[in-house]
Amino acid sequence: MRIWRALKAAGCGVLRDGVYLLPEAESFRDFLEAQADDIRSEGGTAHVIAFNTGHQAHREAFTVLFDRSDDYRQLLTVVEELARTLASERPLGLQRRVERLRRTLAEIVAVDFFPGEGRQQAECAVSALERALSERLSPDEPRCVPGSIESLDRADFQSRVWATRCRPWIDRLASAWLIRRFIDPNARFLWLTAPGECPPDALGFDFDGARFTHVGARVTFEVLLASFSLDRDPALMRLGALVRYLDTGGLPVPEAPGMAALIRGMQQRWPDDEDLLAEAQNMFDSFYLDFAGPDT
Repeated sequence: MRIWRALKAAGCGVLRDGVYLLPEAESFRDFLEAQADDIRSEGGTAHVIAFNTGHQAHREAFTVLFDRSDDYRQLLTVVEELARTLASERPLGLQRRVERLRRTLAEIVAVDFFPGEGRQQAECAVSALERALSERLSPDEPRCVPGSIESLDRADFQSRVWATRCRPWIDRLASAWLIRRFIDPNARFLWLTAPGECPPDALGFDFDGARFTHVGARVTFEVLLASFSLDRDPALMRLGALVRYLDTGGLPVPEAPGMAALIRGMQQRWPDDEDLLAEAQNMFDSFYLDFAGPDT
């Protein structure tokens, strides 16, 4: 059963009972050799054989064994059900269900060796659901705008007042941490009930029309990285990918569920946004140090 579960999780095609297939690749061969060694160590018999399908018809007959269409159809059914209940479900519970959907999609994609239309439909549907959920949770979330990112000198942005929307989620919290940690150590923050309240002399971030906001596929945190030449730091870039996934979706990041859970808990513990940021700064410091390595 242990070996069967491993073969199933690896996405093996089943030719018949006891005969499992994977596409030709060194990593797949190493995996099958490891399973064969495990079988032999228990007194069983196993062979790993490489063969060429040759004729196109034979190749098509074997690739059918790796068809993931049913998996994508089941996923799309769940996406459609969640989309219909988006307006009535509790946002917190719905967010976790959408996160699980994204992980499920990633698991299917990992064993989809011959992708087709089903994969594209599923990826588009999950991304659309993530956007709809983001609009539900954060109706004032900034829209992505096209354009280039200006290179700026940090010396011109010292001891400033920075303003963003209140009750910050991942991008605003991470951006505030980045500002205070790497751009403007003496920064003061205003937490706006509405973007229109932003004073003219404050540096707005993460809302439509702000000095720093989403540009193209980049979230505000990544725009700040590029603006102040901080995108040469691999640890900050890893944090950027994590922030982008939690804020706008996309490719899953392993640390995302843990960070999301921490922020949700902190939002419940700290109703004051300045207290919330103080707590979040410790969390981002820890993630940054781990990403940067022990010599940081």
